[in-house]
Amino acid sequence: MGPVTDARPAADTQPGPKQARSRVTRRHLLEAAVSCLAEQGWAGSTVAVVAERAGVSRGAAQYHFPTREDLFTAAVAYVAEERSAALRDLFHAGHAGPAARPTVVEALVDLYTGALFRAALQLWVAASNEEQLRPQVTELEARVGRETHRIAVELLGADESVPGVRETVQGLLDMARGLGLANVLTDDTARRARVVAQWSRILDATLG
Repeated sequence: MGPVTDARPAADTQPGPKQARSRVTRRHLLEAAVSCLAEQGWAGSTVAVVAERAGVSRGAAQYHFPTREDLFTAAVAYVAEERSAALRDLFHAGHAGPAARPTVVEALVDLYTGALFRAALQLWVAASNEEQLRPQVTELEARVGRETHRIAVELLGADESVPGVRETVQGLLDMARGLGLANVLTDDTARRARVVAQWSRILDATLG
């Protein structure tokens, strides 16, 4: 038993740098996958293309993500969590409650613009045609939707026990997604600013 006990400290310390490199490789793959999906769409996004962009071998990419579907759903989930973390930072920074509603609405709308939303949109379109991808994307969207709704309720200071409040918050998120779609083809910044201002007024009237 003695040799086994003596060997444990070395075994505990050795994997550290390797695990750190593995995490870095994984993150590079996820970020490259989102960029590739947003820029080239599902048809142009393969494991080989993502691996090249991330600066790793295809074998290394497949070690972390055995299938193409695993890679791209994990990529969108990863960046969605990064954006959710940014929303939570608003809460911790004190940007929550009635006075901060315009800031919160703008931050929520921003979730549905940019590379992440374009990547997610490509996944939705692909999942509508590919049976093997659909369950993963459906589960991902449900999970991201629940988390975004929960954070929105916290940031807005909304009391969902009041009739109509839950539907108002969900309507805000649906509106934000619609603005994101409008922004895919053209720069919708000016109209988006007016809609954000109006929704802030609607929330004040509904939430109190």
